[in-house]
Amino acid sequence: MSFIKTTEQDSYYSHLENMSVSELLQNINKEDKTVPDAVKKELPSIEALVHQIVDKLKNGGRLFYMGAGTSGRLGIVDASECPPTFGVSHNLVIGLIAGGDSAIRKAVEFAEDSTTQGWEDLQKYHITSKDVVVGIAASGTTPYVISALEKCNENNIVTGCITCNLNSPLAKVSQYPIEVVVGPEFVTGSSRMKAGTAQKLVLNMITTSTMIQLGHVKGNKMVDMQLSNNKLVDRGAKMIMKEIQVSEDKALELLNQYKSVRNAIKNYNNDTRK
Repeated sequence: MSFIKTTEQDSYYSHLENMSVSELLQNINKEDKTVPDAVKKELPSIEALVHQIVDKLKNGGRLFYMGAGTSGRLGIVDASECPPTFGVSHNLVIGLIAGGDSAIRKAVEFAEDSTTQGWEDLQKYHITSKDVVVGIAASGTTPYVISALEKCNENNIVTGCITCNLNSPLAKVSQYPIEVVVGPEFVTGSSRMKAGTAQKLVLNMITTSTMIQLGHVKGNKMVDMQLSNNKLVDRGAKMIMKEIQVSEDKALELLNQYKSVRNAIKNYNNDTRK
């Protein structure tokens, strides 16, 4: 089957410049509504990859995201949110972007076209077969990502991908491909829109389900979250109040003493059993 980039095909809408703001918003929203259904079709593929990630992380491995441009930035966002949300090390989920950290804010010309830099970036982290590498590329053709995954395969490292085109070169080099086909963008080729939304939804699923499987959520609460601002301290106190039926003052006292919701609840329960 020949490879067709639906992400580059003409928008279903023409003469966008003649639309009113209301028409623009309604049509963008209409297209956005199709994204969750496209993701739903890939749930079995997402599940297969999550099982691999959970297994590797339980045994001392790490999860790497790799991408360029919007895809790279989305991977970095998801990785950077894991420590504050789930209390894990910054070295457990790592996001890499073509062109390095400066590319997070400003595009680095031709960085995504390198066929060696991706693997070099991974080697800086002394990557091993304990780890998992997930390539993110809406087009499925980014050399920086494809070449890195090829080297991972050669070195017995589990590979996955998130792409928005069917039968892409990236999917073909991924052991666990996720292909969320969202169709043409509202603005032709602007894959920061539906494709970016699809990638973000899948990334949310991957890390959230993985962290739950690893035990970082109790009930439906983020009991290992970092208490890095007043809002989170307040949220943590409310979790403790509900779980062990204590006053707000007592919950804040426990939180201040034990530095996490999980530890506060655990130590309070241990003390009351003595």
